[in-house]
Amino acid sequence: MSICPKGKISKSRRDKRRAQTWKISLPSLVPCGKCGALAKSHRMCKACGSYNRKVIFS
Repeated sequence: MSICPKGKISKSRRDKRRAQTWKISLPSLVPCGKCGALAKSHRMCKACGSYNRKVIFS
């Protein structure tokens, strides 16, 4: 027995659905706990060099 689709799906409809997986979203930025500058979550702050309120990079 073979697969029997319910109806034809046009190329534009198929491609619109596929395009959703390639969307680029902006990174979520959170304020640094030490200096208040915006940084990516769970990453070292580039402004003051701290992570989790500890100085990692001077």
